[in-house]
Amino acid sequence: MRKNILITGASSGLGEGMAREFAARGHHLALCARRTDRLEALRSELLAKHPGLHISVRELDVNEHERVFEVFNAFAEDLGSLDRIIINAGIGVGKRLGTGNFATNVKTAQTNFVAAVAQCEAAVGILRKQGQGHLVTISSMSAMRGLPRHLTVYAATKAGLATLTEGIRAELLGTPIKVSTIYPGYIHTELNAGAKKLPFAVDAEKGSRALVKAIEREPVSAYVPGWPWTVVGFFLRNLPLELVAKMS
Repeated sequence: MRKNILITGASSGLGEGMAREFAARGHHLALCARRTDRLEALRSELLAKHPGLHISVRELDVNEHERVFEVFNAFAEDLGSLDRIIINAGIGVGKRLGTGNFATNVKTAQTNFVAAVAQCEAAVGILRKQGQGHLVTISSMSAMRGLPRHLTVYAATKAGLATLTEGIRAELLGTPIKVSTIYPGYIHTELNAGAKKLPFAVDAEKGSRALVKAIEREPVSAYVPGWPWTVVGFFLRNLPLELVAKMS
């Protein structure tokens, strides 16, 4: 069944990859991000391959909260409805706490969590009005535990996003609105291009395909790719913190 799907942070990384995969499955798309030149290039690429689709693009910095509501509502008007809204926009920068890098860490907190609250607020408002739909948030395997060094704030934002999503799910139990939390493992994208060692990492194409396959099932939650991250998630949640810190 063809769906209308909104993806934030769609100009690069997982957002861009998911847009390609959803387009290949025949879904109409609403794509937003800060870099409109890349969005327009992606739109042209996808329409050349899939000329029957409706693909709408808009500029959006998710830290401009009022703009989030404007863009989401405009997309709903463009496409007539939004069947699935994927909260994907985020950044991966972070510094050790107590080293004089508060500005960097607070930017990560604002972008990955506070801006996600705005996106979820706008999304759930639209889905409530429609009386149906699917909200998806892209968390991270980092959300499993508190992590040291440059990952401390990033992991906390992704854990916060996962808890926020669960609260929304609790609120909407028994309604036609589905809510999913997705926990990606290491997937090679621009976000982590400088990382030296990424265990069990897959390339962006394989990772995006796995994400879309998981999202289409509309699960409560999913670890992506399922192997080995379902097993890794179990150990991350249950190992002593000393071991988790050494693994990070």
